Amino acid sequence: MSFQSFLKKLTRVFEIFVQIHREKASEIIEFELKELENIFSLLILGGFIGMPSPPVPIAIELLPYMERELTIMLARTDMAQDPLAPLIGILDVD
Repeated sequence: MSFQSFLKKLTRVFEIFVQIHREKASEIIEFELKELENIFSLLILGGFIGMPSPPVPIAIELLPYMERELTIMLARTDMAQDPLAPLIGILDVD
């Protein structure tokens, strides 16, 4: 094995390490973004669970931006009543 081929392999190993660390960093950032969205939703819709909520005009202005969070919240409340219903619906059990 020549020195040039060794350097190429070593460079490739470092490139793989860099790629792995970039993927881990992006996964951490995505997780953090989801958690920040959850916290934001909780701050805006906290009145539903007894937390102090922001002034009503501000909350109403922010509601159009929270369509996805409201959809997720409603889906979770539907599943909280009967968590097996979606599974039974998929399996088509009568």
